[in-house]
Amino acid sequence: MNESMIQVAKEQAAALTLGAYAKAVAAGKLPAGAADKAAVEIPKAAGHGDYACSFALASAKALGMNPRAIAQALVEEMDLAGTYFDQVEIAGPGFLNFTLGTKWLGDVLSAVESQGENYGKVNVGQGRKFMVEFVSANPTGPMHMGNARGGAIGDSLANVLGWAGFDSYKEFYVNDIGNQIDKFAQSIDARYRQLFLGEDAVEFPEDGYHGEDIIELAKRLKEQDGDKWLEAPREERLTYMGQFGLEVNIPKMKEDLLKYRIDFDNWFRESSLYADTWAEETLALLKEKGWTYEKDGALWLRTGELLRQKYLRDGKTPEQIEKLELKDDVLRRANGFYTYFASDIAYHRNKLEKRGFDVSINIWGADHHGHVARLQAALDGIGLDGSHRMPIVLMHLVNLLEDGKPVRMSKRSGKAIALSNLLDEVSVDAARYFFSSRSPSSPLDFDLALAVREDSENPVYYIQYAHARICTLISRLAGEGVAVPAAAAVDAAVLTTEEEKTLIKTLAQLPEEVRAVAGDFDPSHISRYLVTLAGDFHRFYNACRIKGEEPQILAARLKLADAVRQVLAVGMKLIGVSAPEKM
Repeated sequence: MNESMIQVAKEQAAALTLGAYAKAVAAGKLPAGAADKAAVEIPKAAGHGDYACSFALASAKALGMNPRAIAQALVEEMDLAGTYFDQVEIAGPGFLNFTLGTKWLGDVLSAVESQGENYGKVNVGQGRKFMVEFVSANPTGPMHMGNARGGAIGDSLANVLGWAGFDSYKEFYVNDIGNQIDKFAQSIDARYRQLFLGEDAVEFPEDGYHGEDIIELAKRLKEQDGDKWLEAPREERLTYMGQFGLEVNIPKMKEDLLKYRIDFDNWFRESSLYADTWAEETLALLKEKGWTYEKDGALWLRTGELLRQKYLRDGKTPEQIEKLELKDDVLRRANGFYTYFASDIAYHRNKLEKRGFDVSINIWGADHHGHVARLQAALDGIGLDGSHRMPIVLMHLVNLLEDGKPVRMSKRSGKAIALSNLLDEVSVDAARYFFSSRSPSSPLDFDLALAVREDSENPVYYIQYAHARICTLISRLAGEGVAVPAAAAVDAAVLTTEEEKTLIKTLAQLPEEVRAVAGDFDPSHISRYLVTLAGDFHRFYNACRIKGEEPQILAARLKLADAVRQVLAVGMKLIGVSAPEKM
């Protein structure tokens, strides 16, 4: 697995510090007894060096000395020859501030070159199996803006987790049974009958689906089967209507998602949980462990007690828990039908136990917040450690702006903005970028006008233009007989401007952004990184001439530009955005 040049530099700074301490002890300048670790961080403030080590401050108490005196002894014993650092200085109360030198800058360019399309990969995951389940929209109508955001976040997250060394897997959970499918079938049936008998003759279900897509399904059914279902028994008719609608809608969902550059590894049907008795076995397991009881003919889960135990483990006090007024949940109704909650428990047991995923990450809408702890606690109750193995990414709403005003989105009113319609208005690149550009926990304003602009105000255009600009530069120079040199042939010592150094440091940051995504499941780290990298490139390009420079400088700057091209392409690939060579 590739090494991060930032991590390598940190490790070297720590090793230099500990080595200097050992020499200082041997020379009698410092007493023994300090810790055998040296913490190294990147300072937030400019002018404080590239890396800061707090070893002197951390050792002051153990050594019984002033931190600056310790730092002074360390600097005196530190030899930077042949290292990544040009200098080390004492700052503030005793920090050691290290400044990177030419060798590190050149090795970053070499790392980008040698790792190529795999640049930025790290091994945080160590091959662990992580499922990302996302979108999972009810197949009762077209996917809308919320699904579009969840799709971009989930797909990008799964991509980056793969880059971080996880065995990542993408799944769509199809709710193909239950109350919403009954309403779906009733809605198609009413529209179908209205086509023959008139709208006034057939009452439409008050809580049915009112969208144009339902009317289109009814028309399609009429074209296929004529009036065959008019006189059929109601139960038989509704069963068929529901299945007919699903067999039309699910392929359409797959088609729309492929257009959106999302290809799931698996489409898991809720009905399969019952076809193979997995749901029934899951409830039996909960009963065996003493977590269920019967009341009023229904089967209940002792959710309140499960949550109480979970919250105690999480550090809440009994008094805090008492205020939450925890309640139990129905798993199987008196009529014998299972609840959504029962299906969810069985489904997640299927993921973690039957299929052996180490972790199942779910991308849910923020309105599911109250469901998170309940489901995690239920999985805790059957020994699957849901509190840790089933993290939830809660995704907030999207506000679509039109003429400065939000467009209301309601699925049942038929006024939802469908994903397919959105992609008719803006490019897939723009949609993918904007929906993954902010943390899922933040609401998102999607500005249609901004998404189609072709200037630096549009961040995805800004990023893609940087990539295309470099491709054009390389092509023009190639036409003049100037090729991108190998990193080994570049003298990094000529890259002396702040713009050049900043750009190389930003190139080195991609593996750290991948680590950050793996840590908090937020792919917007990559989106923001790309804007930073593009901005640093544009500033470099405007400040540092390439064509017409002295051969050594031209070669070094051309190599730097090409490295940026490679890294931009990798980052855009991770979030599902194309990297055009011309614009």
